[in-house]
Amino acid sequence: MPVETERKAYLIGGGIASLSSAVYLIKEGFNAKNIHILEHLQVAGGSMDAHPHNDPKGRGHLFRGGRMFDQEAYTCLFDMLENIPSPVNSGKTCKDDIFEFSKLVPTSAKKRLLDDRGEFDVSHLGLSLKDSTALSVLLYIPESQIQDKKINDYFSADFFTSNFWYMFCTTFAFQPWHSLIEVKRYFRRFLHEVPKLHDLSGVWRTMFNQYDSIIKPTQDWLVSQGVNFDFGITVTHLDFIITEEYRAVEKINYKKDGKCETIDVSLDDLVFTTLGSLTAGSAIGTHTEAPKFDFESCKNDPTWNLWTDIAKRQPDFGNPQKFFADSRASCFESFSVTLKDGGKLLQRIVEWSGNQPGTGALVTFPKSSWFFSIVVPFQPHFKDQPKDTQVFWAYGLNVENVGDYVKKPMIECSGQEFMTELLHHLKWEDMLDSTLENSICIPAILPFTMAQFMPRQIHDRPQVVPRNSRNFAFLGQFVEVPEDVVFTVEYSVRCAQTAVFHFMKSSRKVLPIYRYTLHDIIESGKAVLA
Repeated sequence: MPVETERKAYLIGGGIASLSSAVYLIKEGFNAKNIHILEHLQVAGGSMDAHPHNDPKGRGHLFRGGRMFDQEAYTCLFDMLENIPSPVNSGKTCKDDIFEFSKLVPTSAKKRLLDDRGEFDVSHLGLSLKDSTALSVLLYIPESQIQDKKINDYFSADFFTSNFWYMFCTTFAFQPWHSLIEVKRYFRRFLHEVPKLHDLSGVWRTMFNQYDSIIKPTQDWLVSQGVNFDFGITVTHLDFIITEEYRAVEKINYKKDGKCETIDVSLDDLVFTTLGSLTAGSAIGTHTEAPKFDFESCKNDPTWNLWTDIAKRQPDFGNPQKFFADSRASCFESFSVTLKDGGKLLQRIVEWSGNQPGTGALVTFPKSSWFFSIVVPFQPHFKDQPKDTQVFWAYGLNVENVGDYVKKPMIECSGQEFMTELLHHLKWEDMLDSTLENSICIPAILPFTMAQFMPRQIHDRPQVVPRNSRNFAFLGQFVEVPEDVVFTVEYSVRCAQTAVFHFMKSSRKVLPIYRYTLHDIIESGKAVLA
């Protein structure tokens, strides 16, 4: 395949959508040296970050979120990772790593929900005939009929106290006031996982965190091919040419080191822009201090400001206000825990849960006022993790609620205070002093992590390749990919395939979305009704 030598590509945003776009551009014959990834941070990966973090108490690890995969639904991601050399297994790919690790360390949670008696029971989903019927009917309601509807506009109040909801909403981070369109898409996309919600045995994982297992290897391969990573660049606005025949980007305006600069773009160049960010406006605390955060100032973020400016240019460029206007409704808080107690707390968690690290799933505390869950990954979770440390992750959905034991809202708590709340819920007060002394818990408030779930109309998200686009595309969790589900790496990679294959006039087609047969739907329906 001949390599294009003059045409340039500018990928705005350094997340997985841009990295995947660069991979596919190279595979379609684009000159890697003419690909520029413009990122306002000093590191690639966007929301898929994980790294050591400096804390006044010592060195801890920060991972603001984690991602799960399955074999059926993540076809685009695995297709992209077939091109990326494994960072740990010579001669193999990152796709090979995920497949082999997930078979070597299969997920099968022994415990999933903790009730107020400290017991577990997920032998039934707890749905009434009314709600299970409503769920089945929802699968076939056209999206045009449920625009701007919330989940709690459709289901009864009892639905939100069922085991099904507790397991489903914590797996995907839904709230009752989120979009009915989005939850319908999730029901359809992951219907095959419903019979396995109680143990998440269909889940696949990476060996390390996703930065070490996906982002860094992909970035390293792109650099080896000649791709340019330009960090510290904040794109402020794009200038468009609008005619009856076509629409195109003609200038990229940005700031670097406090100076305003411009990139001239030809009609033959490409500009792919990631809209919005799930980790925009984040605030990081420490083991001893709560994050410094308020719900208004977090909205002044360059990623949202850029989309807001773009949306003013044409009516079909999306409606960002629908997604980031109410950060209270989309907020999420995570806690990264590093243990230096010789494995005592981790071993107790293993004995209590019945799962070795990496073999369990979310353990959720639905009766806690913070509605939090904990996840213990395979160790080590970081490539550079010291042998004498262990890590685990927790997150809460009710960020403004006062704790059951620590009488403060979760968002006002330090890492120590979260650990105190957790150990009281576990009734392990005997370990409290030693755990607080030998752990580093880093809280992270993410006000827009669930923004992609906010109620919306069909046209609030722009197309990946807008009508009559000559040289630009939109990427990420806030563009429209019919039938697919946001808040997944798969969604971002599918955007990349859509944009690249279109503009490169590729013979390849975007990989089809995994669908179920009528038999599959009937069998999953039986599981819901059981």
